[in-house]
Amino acid sequence: MVEKYEKCFELLDCAENVVVLTGAGVSTLSGIPDFRGQNGFYTSNTKYGGFEMETLLSLGFFKRYPDLFYGFANEFLYPMLNKVPSVAHITLAKMQQRGICRHIYTQNIDRLHTKAGGIAYELHGNLVEHYCLECGKSDFSISEIVEKSAKGEVPYCSCGGLIKPKVVFYGENLDEELLDMAFADFERADVALILGSSLTVTPVSTLPMAGRVNHKKLIIVNAQETDYDKYAEFTFPDIAEFCNSATSYFKL
Repeated sequence: MVEKYEKCFELLDCAENVVVLTGAGVSTLSGIPDFRGQNGFYTSNTKYGGFEMETLLSLGFFKRYPDLFYGFANEFLYPMLNKVPSVAHITLAKMQQRGICRHIYTQNIDRLHTKAGGIAYELHGNLVEHYCLECGKSDFSISEIVEKSAKGEVPYCSCGGLIKPKVVFYGENLDEELLDMAFADFERADVALILGSSLTVTPVSTLPMAGRVNHKKLIIVNAQETDYDKYAEFTFPDIAEFCNSATSYFKL
């Protein structure tokens, strides 16, 4: 099994600067449905309370109907926090600790990279941290937020402001400083390793091409084909097999 990946792993081993981007595919191995795959979140749950998914996850909707959002979050989002890291999260954490890869960026909001012992920059935010839309206070207990949502309650700050998850909703911009850092990292990287991302959501989807401009190498591991496969040095469909093989090859 390792043999089919050997040349790819040799490339990773020889590179001085490997940067990683992960998407929903690494967390499907932990039992979290992806968003846009064949059995993804958007395709199997097209509506909640009569509202389309992209409407439900928009900033305007959240401000107007926080009760509906938190009901949805209680049923579909907060359960992510009870999941355990997959072989992909664990492998990447070990690769990072060994210096095989430097920075990990993720589109995921489930905090599983952190649980696995890795350090990941969360481009779309996370479900653990919350903040008040009025005063900006952010030291809220996730257990209290989850408990309130489970009771059908909307969490409010002591100032009366609405509490929001630190997740980038539709209608919000990504953190510009973090995004600039990501583009700079991908431009400098010798190799960009993409795991479990369909590379369809901008601006994150354009990160792999930042390195390609400077003739850097690209590796894509994803169940479905992506628009960027034609630029990749290697493409593989099986994330679990890739990570298990990497564990054997690098003796992680």
